[in-house]
Amino acid sequence: MDKLVQFTGDHTLLVLALMISFFVLIFSELRRKASGLVNVEAIEAVKLINNDAVVIDLRSADAFSRGHIVSAKNIPSDELEAKMTSLEGMKSKPIVAVCDAGITSTKAVNTLRAAGFDSVYGLKGGLNGWSQAGLPLVTGKKTKAKKSKKS
Repeated sequence: MDKLVQFTGDHTLLVLALMISFFVLIFSELRRKASGLVNVEAIEAVKLINNDAVVIDLRSADAFSRGHIVSAKNIPSDELEAKMTSLEGMKSKPIVAVCDAGITSTKAVNTLRAAGFDSVYGLKGGLNGWSQAGLPLVTGKKTKAKKSKKS
């Protein structure tokens, strides 16, 4: 204990910087939790999707056709407020907002929560994080089903 007191006395600025860093970390975590903004990892998003969550892809139609999450609805971020009425029936379901890198989805999550949607989450890392987790994407190319031949 004497060594701790001696160290603190000898390195006052270092100890002060450590304490300030600790309090800033705690404050920022509490503030993030209080704001209700929740970004989920790709694996958590899969769990939500398996429990009937709706995926809203906020990217452009071209980006959506290059690859998207299965059953995702494409609503570009600039059209979200205009199409809010079409989402009214989904208020009781969890919603996962997806963009390219997870930045645009934050604004969409705030917009949807302000409109009364309770369970809205942003995909952490966006579609890039989804791909890095090795999860599948659906491409816009449609495959032709092979016709079965009768013998």
